[in-house]
Amino acid sequence: MSKKGKEKNTKNKAKHTKLMNRKINKVKLEKQLTRERLKNIIKKANEQKS
Repeated sequence: MSKKGKEKNTKNKAKHTKLMNRKINKVKLEKQLTRERLKNIIKKANEQKS
């Protein structure tokens, strides 16, 4: 038999996915920023060598 009333756990699931997406996006952004910083450092080092 199906439950009567509101659906079980949909609010928590939505909140959880929202928070997890926020966390994943934060990690992606941090990785991208570190890559860019490293590229800039490598460029400067190469320019100083030549």
